[in-house]
Amino acid sequence: MTASAYFIGKMVMVAVATVAEVIVLLAVGMLVFDVELPSEAGRWLTFGWVLVLSVISCSLLGIAISGLAKSAQSAAATTNVPYIALMFLSGVYITIDALPDWMITVGSLFPIKWAAQGLRSVFLPDSMASQEAAGSWEHGTTALVLGAWCVIGLVLCLATFRWTNKRAG
Repeated sequence: MTASAYFIGKMVMVAVATVAEVIVLLAVGMLVFDVELPSEAGRWLTFGWVLVLSVISCSLLGIAISGLAKSAQSAAATTNVPYIALMFLSGVYITIDALPDWMITVGSLFPIKWAAQGLRSVFLPDSMASQEAAGSWEHGTTALVLGAWCVIGLVLCLATFRWTNKRAG
């Protein structure tokens, strides 16, 4: 199998799992928490491109980072610890307007902040845009940053990914 086939297969697997998770989360949100889904086609279009760029960028970064793990047992810690830390820096767990400027700056360097902001723009009313660091949803910047991380992720994958023939003994 070529590395590119592996990358594409991994992204498809992540995309399928993501779509299933999104369906379950939206269904639970609607049934249990009375979440109202957007009724405008433009919001669903935004949801689509943000989701696609987020899946691609994060999948490629996951593949690139996986090379840092020394074993299957350490892989979760190698990938999850920075991911959770970035979620705090990116306004996922704490509202972005409550974060200090340095956290917003650091979070803005990574795709999680932009994915979260793009998704907030879909499900929150437009009046909430004022709570974002720039005071708007910044769709253009979101697309550029997520697109750049797709390219960066691919370059990192090509530079770091290696097949190994090690067998667990």
